Amino acid sequence: MTRLPHLSANVEYWSARNAEELDLARRRWADPEPCWGVYDIPESVAHVLPENVSELRVAELGCGTGYVSAWLARAGARPIGTDPTPSQLRIAQRMQDETGLRFPLIRSAGEHVPLASASVDLVISEYGAAIWADPELWIAEAARILRPGGELVFLGNSTLLMLCAPDLETDPVPTTLQRAQRGMYRFSWPDEPTVEFHVSPGDWIRLLRRNGFDILDLIELYAADDETRTPMQIPPTWATRWPVEEVWRARRVVAP
Repeated sequence: MTRLPHLSANVEYWSARNAEELDLARRRWADPEPCWGVYDIPESVAHVLPENVSELRVAELGCGTGYVSAWLARAGARPIGTDPTPSQLRIAQRMQDETGLRFPLIRSAGEHVPLASASVDLVISEYGAAIWADPELWIAEAARILRPGGELVFLGNSTLLMLCAPDLETDPVPTTLQRAQRGMYRFSWPDEPTVEFHVSPGDWIRLLRRNGFDILDLIELYAADDETRTPMQIPPTWATRWPVEEVWRARRVVAP
């Protein structure tokens, strides 16, 4: 598998989370309907997916333990899960063995996907490639493997959350800006050896259009008004006022 400057650190980080990832996988694979982001916003509220996914060939980039692909398979799609972390794929395989729900799993980074050009109808990433792969590379790969008219859906942290997030993940997210938006792209944290990628909405628009996409929607996800949890140290009082996550939906209309 092609090595990228950030890939080894990210794979090592996810490999160390094996026990908690198995627990999360069992919960997510059992969900009666898709639910998105850290506050588990149900699909019936968020409307992240295309209206009908039956028979669509789907590539999930950065599938982790495979629960998004499992949701899509139960809805009649034909998913392929890709991820660079072997331990994540082993959990996905274990969940397939436990549930009997089968779909292909491929070890690959989002920046280099071993699928044929114009071979899938939908590319999707909930976190995964959406924040752990270099956008300049993985968006180009998504465009390459999508057929004309195919759709790209990806979910990551909102721009506002990234501008407010403290340097230490143990600190609560404040209501004041902690960093500049101008030039945001590659993020590293002092208490984690990982590399994330987050770009501003304007940069996303230009990147998507440069790769042959028309933008269909930008969905902002908030916590429910009665939420009491604090995932990622995000107080519910913050998450009900400002979006925690953003979902981009785009359609490939021309060859990049």
